[in-house]
Amino acid sequence: MVNVLITTHHSPLIIYQNMKVVVGISGGVDSSVAAYLLKEQGHEVIGLFMRNWHDTVGTLSGECSWEDDRVFARLTAQKLGIEFHEVDLSVEYRQRVVEYMFSEYEKGRTPNPDVLCNREIKFDVFLKEALKLGAEKVATGHYCRVEQRADGYYSLLAGVDKNKDQSYFLCQLNQEQLSKALFPIGHLEKSEVREIAAREALATATRKDSQGICFVGKVDLPIFLQQKLKAKTGDIIEIGSDAAIFEQHDSIFEPYRYSPEMGKKVGEHNGAHFYTIGQRKGLGIGGHVEPLFVIAIDVVQNVVYVGEGDSHPGLYRKGLFMRGEELHFVRDNAKEEGRYDFRIRYRQPLQGGVLELKEEGGYIIFDEPQRGITAGQFASWYCEEELLGSAVINS
Repeated sequence: MVNVLITTHHSPLIIYQNMKVVVGISGGVDSSVAAYLLKEQGHEVIGLFMRNWHDTVGTLSGECSWEDDRVFARLTAQKLGIEFHEVDLSVEYRQRVVEYMFSEYEKGRTPNPDVLCNREIKFDVFLKEALKLGAEKVATGHYCRVEQRADGYYSLLAGVDKNKDQSYFLCQLNQEQLSKALFPIGHLEKSEVREIAAREALATATRKDSQGICFVGKVDLPIFLQQKLKAKTGDIIEIGSDAAIFEQHDSIFEPYRYSPEMGKKVGEHNGAHFYTIGQRKGLGIGGHVEPLFVIAIDVVQNVVYVGEGDSHPGLYRKGLFMRGEELHFVRDNAKEEGRYDFRIRYRQPLQGGVLELKEEGGYIIFDEPQRGITAGQFASWYCEEELLGSAVINS
């Protein structure tokens, strides 16, 4: 294997020559261009399409089906003249991702299935399938980068396109997974990817980006969740912005604890576990000057708490806690507390703050109060462009 240093107008890239690379070819423009670039670099490229979901319960009509994705993936492979294979990972996807989703929502937490999909499916089960085909590396169309450091460790870097950077979705990958990973479009802007696809007349050039749950698509979440979680009528309680709890709260790492007596009933819902912190749509309550937002849910008492206006204090906190057993460091030699930039949801601008590591877990103290800190989501931290670690938000 020969390594060649190629300089682009963005940054130098190490291009690995003469490798067999399996591309997770999804039927979208990003993976199509990733496959094209790898072939142009001289690799033996194989396209492998994943079918991970069969059910249509809760899926919104008009969204692209997996059959459409497979057609576009096959057309891309034919255009590029590469092998094309398919694999059905739906059993593993249901067990490792969807069942986890149901479990988390039942507990009143909001999971991120895309992060789990990358850790458990794309860079685990799918990776093993790729290795069966003789792959030395596995490539995807993620907007991020991986580089090997002088000390031998692999670094996960943000994509050059800051509007499309997807490093957050890969925040749970480990060194073994990164050692096998290639992200061929991580140094490109989305517009450049579209231009390449159009220039090469790829069938996916004008295809819309996929949205919604990884491999499931856009869903009506309550209907989707009702496969396992029963609907149950409960009260929606509005908490005023001047409630005493906001003055009496004594820990930035604990969420506010409400009771129905603190506010007034303004409506009903069909199940507290169908809602998430910061949610605005789906409440169906009028008569307010500003919109209502979900500020807390209680799945034990089946109560949804709301507050009026985006500046409601119940939406904001300055700290969060992550349990020690759930702390994940991309590099073992980067287990250090200190100042970092943080992200608690995809596409959120990086937020300054401090990471403190204690025996019981990790604490993040933000420079500014953060909106909608949500248990079950992932917090990740960066030093400049490198994503160093992540963990599930516990509280």
